[in-house]
Amino acid sequence: MTKIEIQEPRAERYNPHAIEPKWQERWEQEGLYTFHEDPSKTKFYALTMFPYPSGNLHIGHWYANVAPDARARWLRMRGYNVLFPMGFDAFGLPAENAAIRNNLDPAVWTYSNIEYMTGQFKRMGTMIDWSRKFATCDPEYYRWNQWFFTEFFRRGLVYKKDGLVNWCPKDQTVLANEQVVDGACERCGTPVQRRNLSQWYMKITDYADELLDFSGTDMPERVRLMQTNWIGKSVGAEITFDTPAGPETVFTTRPDTLMGATFLVLAPEHPKVAALTTREQAEEVRAYVEAAGRKTDVERQQEGEKTGVFTGSYATHPVSGHQIPIWVADYVLVTYGTGSIMAVPSGDQRDLDFARKFGLEIIETVRPEGAEPMDVATVSEAYSGDGIIVNEGPLHGMKGGKAHITAVIDRLAELNVAQPKTTYRLRDWLFARQRYWGTPIPIVYCPEHGAQPVPDDQLPVRLPENVEFTPTGQSPLKLDREWIATTCPVCGGPAERDTDTMDTFVDSSWYMYRFLSPHDDGHPFDPAKADLMPVDLYTGGIEHAILHLLYSRFWTKVMRDMGLTTLSEPFRALRNQGIILGPDGEKMSKSRGNVVDPDDLVREYGVDTVRAYLMFIAPWELGGPWDPSGINGPSKWLSRIWALYFDEKAVGPEEKVTEAELRYAVHSTLKKVSGDFDRLSFNTIIASLMELTNTLVKAKRSPSHATPAWEEALDIFNRMLAPVVPHIAEEIWMERGGAQSVHVQPWPEVDEAAATRDTITIGVQVSGKVRGQVEISRAATQEEALAAARANPDVARFVEGKTTVKEIYVPGRIINIVVKP
Repeated sequence: MTKIEIQEPRAERYNPHAIEPKWQERWEQEGLYTFHEDPSKTKFYALTMFPYPSGNLHIGHWYANVAPDARARWLRMRGYNVLFPMGFDAFGLPAENAAIRNNLDPAVWTYSNIEYMTGQFKRMGTMIDWSRKFATCDPEYYRWNQWFFTEFFRRGLVYKKDGLVNWCPKDQTVLANEQVVDGACERCGTPVQRRNLSQWYMKITDYADELLDFSGTDMPERVRLMQTNWIGKSVGAEITFDTPAGPETVFTTRPDTLMGATFLVLAPEHPKVAALTTREQAEEVRAYVEAAGRKTDVERQQEGEKTGVFTGSYATHPVSGHQIPIWVADYVLVTYGTGSIMAVPSGDQRDLDFARKFGLEIIETVRPEGAEPMDVATVSEAYSGDGIIVNEGPLHGMKGGKAHITAVIDRLAELNVAQPKTTYRLRDWLFARQRYWGTPIPIVYCPEHGAQPVPDDQLPVRLPENVEFTPTGQSPLKLDREWIATTCPVCGGPAERDTDTMDTFVDSSWYMYRFLSPHDDGHPFDPAKADLMPVDLYTGGIEHAILHLLYSRFWTKVMRDMGLTTLSEPFRALRNQGIILGPDGEKMSKSRGNVVDPDDLVREYGVDTVRAYLMFIAPWELGGPWDPSGINGPSKWLSRIWALYFDEKAVGPEEKVTEAELRYAVHSTLKKVSGDFDRLSFNTIIASLMELTNTLVKAKRSPSHATPAWEEALDIFNRMLAPVVPHIAEEIWMERGGAQSVHVQPWPEVDEAAATRDTITIGVQVSGKVRGQVEISRAATQEEALAAARANPDVARFVEGKTTVKEIYVPGRIINIVVKP
């Protein structure tokens, strides 16, 4: 890169509004941040989760992006070849909401927002390579969603079946759980129904065990725990009870408590509910099932008073032969296990609460060794720990608890009562949506040949343009007979297109691969560039821990099995940022009136000030409330930096900063900042640079100002500033005669000798109490250290005139002089 000529005269005072737009324009003209493959350098793929094009970048976008941008810049200066791209997650329900609300085509709304938000990102001063930008609503992108679908379909990983879904009767669409708010559709407020509909699924459960293995990826413990719980692997047994509607098999992780099972509970959607409900109970059961259908699975699992209804029927206990009542309750989910449970009130708190409310029998099952028998008449807390099985029956006297389940299952298997079983909470991914703004599912239905995938050479199946939305919110695809009508790829006869579109999580499951070759029209990504994966550092919010991150891990494993990659994980490391709250400590929202607009801040303070404050405001992984007055500190800091370099009129009292002290301050700060970048500790980076600024201001007023150490200090400080406040750092660099951008300079090397003090300060105790401190050489002998201690006036007054009993010097740590009282 050639030197960029600076022709404008330098301003006497720091003016970010003159500096920042100039450098952003020149960086773009020069292609400073365009990624080029370079085998001589180690690649580093840094990626921040791409945003939805809502129309405006909020302060949360800034918080999520400026710190990873600073680290990417630092890595580039350290010699890595850094890929740092950005795109837009552009399909989804919000665009349809906007289309209906504003009578506007979703594509027009979406691309207009993308253009505006791209400009905002550029004004953020990031080193994003915009030549790789794409949106998931580009036909060139969603073509490959469809290609993956057909490949998964041929491999048996995509299938269609009837399943329970959240259904909005007004909008005529399936809703994901996150689109249901207080039991109602987030778009129109209509109460949601639970329906059995034929839907498309992906067999993510085929990879459940592999998804529980995190050895190939560095994720925060919280994320690993959330995914592990979501997958919900349970090892236990299946036990069958006879009922009037036929055998009913339940899954339990505690077969040792079988003799304490006093009733069965079925999920409201269980297919046997109708057959088991007696005539006397029919109306009550029907009303209960209908009410349960208006709740989401999440709502049904929340803590609170248990509800349920008796079916009127009884099951036969497989060991005792006793008749136990069969109930329906919404705390049991049809999607977990078999959709029914054996209830053991003495061993499960939910079952105990339910039994207490409805007056059902409680039988003690497992008793802690040496404990008194459970008083079942008054017990308020179930016991789920280890102990001795105390029921009369084949398990009596055996050890109970999770550590002894295998022996219990073996015993029950001998009696043909149970068989071992492993189940998962995870269910196959329901990814079809009955809406327009998404990837069309590439399936056609032929009267003769059934469901057939669209051939590769006919992809993409494009969304029709200029569609009209009906007042009901029904997808325009269902009403577009011209688009629906097509031909069968097998026989060429008349056929119809599938009118569903894909869940937007499909779009984000593999987008990180597309950045490798975003304009490739022959592959989802160029196989020759596959070695740019995995993403070395992926950053984003913890709210994506379950769905997006789990789906993207699943997608990579399928691509591996297809031979598209050798990877099993898409991310080498993941880190989550916290949330910036409003000044009132609450989550920002327009209704609360606590939203902070970054554009307003930039207009007042400039980009670098906003960047510095967002990194300084709190530990990046925690976040915190926005303090409107706090930004003044970083603003003044940058003005001090400008004066440090360019204000020769700055006066002040003469300071005494030696050359050695100056070099220590610079190199010890450099060492700490480097370590903090590595740890993603951005607030301490800014704090260290602010502290070094104070030292440099003093050094400017001292004799060390005229030494080579001063020029070294200015050079190193300039380069340390570059990742965090890139505009002012570039201006300073060029004004000081830099031949190329500061952002292509190497990160400074730490002089370890300079970063280590020749002297140390240690405390001095007299008879165990700290009385002062002394500064001594690191190499001081015991005699030298003790002499310095005695010479200290604060120490001497506690020693003089007293008999010394003992003198102790622990090198580098403490001096203790023990005297007689």
